[in-house]
Amino acid sequence: MSDSKPRRPGNIQRRTFLERSAKLGAGALAAPVVFSNASQILGANDRIGMALIGAGGRGRGVMAMHQAHGADFRSVCDVYKPHLDNALKEAKGKAEPSSDYRQVLDQKNLDAVVIATPEHLHAPMLIDAVHAGKDVYCEKPMSHSIEEGVRMVREVRRSDRVVQIGMQRRSSSSLTRAKPWLKECGNVHMVKTYWNWDWSFPLDNSPLQAKVDWKAFLGPAPWHEFEPQRFRYWRYFWDFSGGNCTDQGTHLMDVVQWFLGVGPPRAAVCFGENYESTGAETPDVFSATFEYDGFVVNWSLCYTSSFENGWNIQFMGDLGTLVLHRGGARLLAPPSGTKRYDRRYGSEVVKEINEEVDDAEHAQNFLECCRSREQPTANVDVGHAAVCGPHLANLALHHKTRARLNANATKAYV
Repeated sequence: MSDSKPRRPGNIQRRTFLERSAKLGAGALAAPVVFSNASQILGANDRIGMALIGAGGRGRGVMAMHQAHGADFRSVCDVYKPHLDNALKEAKGKAEPSSDYRQVLDQKNLDAVVIATPEHLHAPMLIDAVHAGKDVYCEKPMSHSIEEGVRMVREVRRSDRVVQIGMQRRSSSSLTRAKPWLKECGNVHMVKTYWNWDWSFPLDNSPLQAKVDWKAFLGPAPWHEFEPQRFRYWRYFWDFSGGNCTDQGTHLMDVVQWFLGVGPPRAAVCFGENYESTGAETPDVFSATFEYDGFVVNWSLCYTSSFENGWNIQFMGDLGTLVLHRGGARLLAPPSGTKRYDRRYGSEVVKEINEEVDDAEHAQNFLECCRSREQPTANVDVGHAAVCGPHLANLALHHKTRARLNANATKAYV
């Protein structure tokens, strides 16, 4: 909210944390950063040498975004050969293949890596990458748990590496332009966020077309006998993912916290079930509520819905409402009869942006920071703060109770 707004009630310790978090994500974890690795300072015309670790469909898409801005992919890595072969083709024949990410990190001709693996592998891979002197673009959600996020922030801050988390709305010009409109909404005490997709179906457990290095895929996860569906749909199994709550929730909760200038919530509750995704463990329908000082956020997801195929965030103020969605933004005010009337919301449209979120802007920001050594728009502090709330919601779901977060965003309680 605007600095001119009255301070929200709340205890001083919590308020201090939130004010610091507005600048540094999980502010209590942040430390001064000194970039000192002169050997990796790039000139304006130097091509940034990169590797892709995790070459599934999303990984190859992220590789293409970086290629569009001049990155040179010199290595691709995956534990499944069909993914590896596809990535080699899309790297335009210039990349070396590997099935072991540690061998990739040993390569001296690489400045940075993209990590697009299942999220249970993010922490060990990101930490190993910064220890190896590589800058990192890591897909969201950053961590598989709050404790992992704390370790990741600590190790990155001990290094001089640039790390960008793949929460591309942070770099979106449309959302950046809409953010100042929030001041016109007055006092915001309720934010509603939702994601609707008709995306639930029985999981396919038929044989894969090739072998996968199952031990490498499991990594730090508990041992489980190989099942093709666990590889194909890893996001729907708790050992590898926080499900749709952390996957999509990281995007939405980050925008809420970014626009309102706060850190993670202090508590959460969540209810949900898996209705249509036969074979999956994580819910395809859920609703979570998050407690902040002075306002409440409701985050719901329905993957069994044909209504509004996409995401939506509504900042509901006493003077107006700011609505964000994939196609842009709308500032709404109570009906006055003098402006365009939006029958859907029962409000007047005061301002409007019709422009989709551009993922490629986020890759561009990362590559610029690799050169300048400045902090990117979604650094690890921001990445940790964004996923703390979804982690809390999953904890509440598992324990069927209210989950709380300590003031430093380092530990959860039920």
